[in-house]
Amino acid sequence: MKPPVDRLYGRARGHTLRPRQRLLLDVALPRLEFGSAADPAGGFVPRPRVVWLEVGFGGGEHAAAQVAAHPEAGLIACEVFENGICSLLSRLIPEPGVEATAPLPPNLRLWTQDARLLLQALPDGCLDRLILLFPDPWPKARHARRRFVHPVTLPGLARVLRPGAEWRVASDDPTYQDWVRVVMAEQPWFDAPPPVAARPADWPPAAVLDLPPPLEPIAGRRTRSGRYGSTRSGAPTSGASPPSPPRAARYGPSATRCRPRRRCCRDRPARSWSCPPSPGCPTGR
Repeated sequence: MKPPVDRLYGRARGHTLRPRQRLLLDVALPRLEFGSAADPAGGFVPRPRVVWLEVGFGGGEHAAAQVAAHPEAGLIACEVFENGICSLLSRLIPEPGVEATAPLPPNLRLWTQDARLLLQALPDGCLDRLILLFPDPWPKARHARRRFVHPVTLPGLARVLRPGAEWRVASDDPTYQDWVRVVMAEQPWFDAPPPVAARPADWPPAAVLDLPPPLEPIAGRRTRSGRYGSTRSGAPTSGASPPSPPRAARYGPSATRCRPRRRCCRDRPARSWSCPPSPGCPTGR
């Protein structure tokens, strides 16, 4: 297996930022930027009882919900995608014109560079929880080394997690779920208890996260011996959507008709390769 490349894959920018988004990055973001990695808890005022780290917060729905529900925890939220950072800042400061003075959560700090750089700089056993929600699965085999969960990265993650800390991972991609199971089963640093299919009790509702149910949580906990346990959900939850009905049942007989761009109904025999027999065909075949 190839080791990860020391570079950041994925986008750092999306569509052109609007003036309001640019103002949030220039004025509001510096108020939340994470400071020194030597003392993570010291970057919060007041000093939190526990420190959590979320890698890739996306649009910030989960991060905003967690800091509101857990004022005793200091959350360091990592994201490099500018549009996602703007999404979180706009949730925290919905009204324009007060970017420099609006109150911000005291238990939230943002890291807008590669999260691996922060993990390398953090001291040993400083994190009480690590969160990785719906990472890019990189489904192609040749891109496996781009995945955040990788055999090479596990020792560094175990180093920054204190004994008893929790690592939460969630993925709705079967490829990534199988990958996590294989990686955790073949490494010497972590325990791999049975999968956990239940949604964590302190997660915000799916409607708040703007995520389609069902969720496939992968959760783990580092044991007192210094080893770390990881579990995954490989089966769909009871709330899984039923299979979709046939196209004709959903959209009517016209859904089975030949496509207009194909020269079949008018110019070719009924059983031509380009025009299979269809009860809804406009020619009556």
